[in-house]
Formats: sequence, structure tokens, C-alpha cells
Amino acid sequence: MTEDELKDHLLQAYPKETEACEWKEFKNLKNSWNSKKGEDVESYISAIANMDGGHLVLGVVDKTLEIVGIQVFGDYAPVNARQRLAGRCSHLDVDVLKIEAFETSDTSKTVWVIHIPKHKPRLPVNAHGMPWQRIDDSLVAMRQDRLDAILAEHLTGVDWSSQIVPTASIADLDAGALRVARDKFKEKNTAQLWKAEVDQWDDKTFLDKSKICSSGGITRTAILLLGKPSAVHFLSPHPAQITWKLDGEERAYEHFGPPFILTTTEIAKRIRNITQRLFPTNQLLGVDIQKYDNLIILEALHNCIAHQDYERCERIIVTETTDRLVFENAGSFIDGTADDYLNGKRTPHKYRNPWLAHAMVEVKMIDTVGYGIHRMTTSQRCRYLPLPDYQKSSKNRVILEVSGRPIDERYSQLLLERSDLDIDTVILLDRVQKKLLITDEAVSRLRKAHLIEGRMPNIHVAASIAEATGTQANYTQAKGLTDDALRTLLIEHMAKLISGTSRPDIDKLLASLLSKSLTGQQTKDKITNLLSSLKRNKILRSEGRGPGARWFHTGKP
Repeated sequence: MTEDELKDHLLQAYPKETEACEWKEFKNLKNSWNSKKGEDVESYISAIANMDGGHLVLGVVDKTLEIVGIQVFGDYAPVNARQRLAGRCSHLDVDVLKIEAFETSDTSKTVWVIHIPKHKPRLPVNAHGMPWQRIDDSLVAMRQDRLDAILAEHLTGVDWSSQIVPTASIADLDAGALRVARDKFKEKNTAQLWKAEVDQWDDKTFLDKSKICSSGGITRTAILLLGKPSAVHFLSPHPAQITWKLDGEERAYEHFGPPFILTTTEIAKRIRNITQRLFPTNQLLGVDIQKYDNLIILEALHNCIAHQDYERCERIIVTETTDRLVFENAGSFIDGTADDYLNGKRTPHKYRNPWLAHAMVEVKMIDTVGYGIHRMTTSQRCRYLPLPDYQKSSKNRVILEVSGRPIDERYSQLLLERSDLDIDTVILLDRVQKKLLITDEAVSRLRKAHLIEGRMPNIHVAASIAEATGTQANYTQAKGLTDDALRTLLIEHMAKLISGTSRPDIDKLLASLLSKSLTGQQTKDKITNLLSSLKRNKILRSEGRGPGARWFHTGKP
């Protein structure tokens, strides 16, 4: 590919520097591969591996992504470079690490993209004998809190939730929770021939059949789902607690523990779930919706329980504000990202707590085919509200925000009136209203459907939708006044100012009326062109030069 094509490819694949992506000029590999600790290639590989893995792009200028190319290779090549890393970067998974080399066809410049895997559980990657991490734009020796987080990570093959609590017995389980579990288990297995036998099973048989207990042993899963409040000490030092907080003008909180099969319903009852009305422009009657769907509340709570990293010794937190619910649980997604599950097409391959997840499926608290997030997405879409949002999640915490009110009225009105939109399109429009990036391909598709307008990254709802949804004022604000309207407004304004005005005052007046998609320089250039036109036509005149010049109306209409 040509240099321009390569630059476009890099900008598309690696649009900005993050903890998972670093651009480095490094024209001389001989001097920059293994040289000054904290500044060389190996240090950056260590830092990126010690987060979630990512990419190191060599041969490009930081910030601009201008391609300069690697000019001195020494004796480094993609194959032997990987071999050398095996000896110098301890714990690095070099079998997964890949080095992708690009050479431009027109300028013969070479760029390497090193694809770096995440560190193995509880094994930080070292360079120069120590682990590194990136903080903002700096590379630093790994901080103790990050090292502690890595050393406390979950080990594959060790299921915390399946472990037997040897001193616990069935007497430590709540009788009411057991009854509910039996009923839910029967609902789950209505098609089974043995369904009628469930009521005849003793507690031990039922608990084993439902995969809550194991061969009569009381598991940690059993304590979480069915345990009496007094049984929580069996899980110490791992807290089994959900904290509900009301955060706003009125403040309150309450802690909830096992049996979670019952107490999640109690948490849902604490949440203020008022009825609100939305008004579509193509109907005479408004549409009444609950602020929150109770099924979403329970789905979110049950997901937190199923996927909590209990070994981090943290509680689950549910925060209720005036316009949203925020659900937080320890740990991260271990199979893909939340966005992968929005449209319901992905099935997870693994769970952090397999035994707990299986038991929750058997008593109808969750499913294991990835439909939970999709159900929440569909519910919000059908209630014309913003989709579930995981954008604030971090490497050690999953944060789900569920909006109880519209963010952009145009989006909600559109969903009210366009039930034909498919879920993938709704997901993209939701990202647009939240000012999140979408791909160039997605932008093109939405433009062709006349759903968006504006310049990247400041795209907004298109005029046709604004007219259909009765939000023309908001659209005009986003698009800006026309040139003729700006011209008329400025002339009328200047005609009233006998002593004239300054260019900064003119800029201040007009900038707020121009399209929000323009950059600062584009706004300034547009105002300059307008003033020049009025000056050529002798409608305005100026005295002085530069920012201190004053502008006057000539009296000419």
C-alpha cells in the first residue's frame, strides 16, 4: 500500500494513544529496542502487557502519526525480535505476541505494529528486571496498587463459587429461599418428565440436582443464593453484600446480604420507579412508561452477582440518582466486551464463576447464552430510552448505567415513531446521542439512511428526523444559521451600534449561531469571510488593524 493508504489504515485501526496503544518514532531499532529502561521498546511492551495488552506502532511520529519509517534495523527482524523478547521480558507470552511489518510501495518506508498480549494471570511482565505501567502519557515503574491487583487476579481453572464450605450444613440455608428455588427450578424444567418428582425430593437431592450444592456439600454458591443472613460468616473475608444508595437531594442507603434469590427483589422495591409520559409528534396521545423496567433492575442485579470477582473482597453497589441507576461489581468482562452482547448475537464461552452461573440458570435468575444484556437493550429500546451503557467500566470494575430519562429528545422521539429500525441501527444512534465514536463505515450507513448530519466527530441528527420529531429548534442549534440569516442578523445588529464594535465582540455574537460541528478555526474563517463580503459591498467598514480594529455600519442597506 502507499504511504497515504498506510496512514489511513493506521488511523482507522489505532486512532489515538491509550493505555492499549502507543505510537513511537523509534527510527533506529538498534538503539531503541533494548537501551534506556523506561524509554525503550521492551519497557513499552511490558507496560502495555501489564494492562490489557494492546499495540505498539513503530516508525510514526507521536501525535500526528506522520510516517517516518524505521531507518536502522541493526540485526532486528520480526522473527528474531520475538525470540529476543522471550529472554528479556519475563512472563511475556511470545507465542501470542505478533509483529506486523508494513512497507509503503511509493516511499519504501517500513512501519512495525507489535501486537502485545495481556499478561498471564498473577504474572506481571518485566523489562530490565522490573514491571512497568503507563499512566497518562508517561511510562513509570509499576505502582504497588497495580501490582497488588495483578497478584490477586483470578486463576483459570479455580472456581471460587464451587468451593465447599465444610462447616456449613443445610440448616444454614433459608427455608423460604429453598421454596422459591424449587418453584423456579420446576418452571425452568417444565418439559422434563421428572418435573412431577421435584416436590418429592428431599432438600439434599434437590440441591444436588439443581447444581447448587455438590454431593451433599454446601458450596459458596449455596450460601450466596440461599444462605440465612447469619451464614454470611462462612464466606469471610469475602463480603457477600449489595449496597443500595440513593444519591441526590434525598440521601439514603441500605445493605443487603444472602439469600440473594430473595433480597434482590427487596432491592428492586427500594428504587423509586415513577411513571412518565413521552409525546410522539405523529400521535395525539402520549405514551406512558415506567422510569425503569423491573426486569432490567433484576437482570442487572443478577448479572452483578453472577460475575462478581468475590476474591477481590468488594461489595456490589447500586446507586440511584435522579435520572439513572448505576450498578457496579468487581472484576472485568472475561469474554469479550459489553458491546459484543448488545445485539444478542454473541454467546459467552466462559464465566468467572461457572458453578454459581449454572445454579442461577437452574433457578431462572440468569441465562448462559448471552441474552441478559440483549434483553436489557431491547427493553430500553422498546421504552424509547437510552440503551444500557458500560462506558465507565474499567479493568477491575464493571459499571452499568441504566438511564431512566431521555438524553436527547430527538432519539427518543425517533424510536417512538420508527419501530422499523433494526437493533444495530438503534445501537449506532444511541452512540451518536451519547457523543461516542462510531466507525467510518457506520457513519456512511447512517448518512445514506438520512439519519445523521454534521462533520466527524460532531455528527448529529439529520434535518429530516428533526422535522419528523418536532425538534427543529435543537437541530437548528446543531446545524447553525444559514449564511443569509447570519448576514441579515449582523447587518441589523451593526446598524444599531453608532460607535461601532470590535472584532472579538462580533466573533462572540456569531460563534454561538454557527454550526456546532465547525472547529474553532473554521468558525473564525467563516466570520472573516462574512465580514470581508460586507466590506467589499460597502455595507460595513473598519478603522484600524488587527484585533483592535473597530467595525461600523456605513448606512448602506
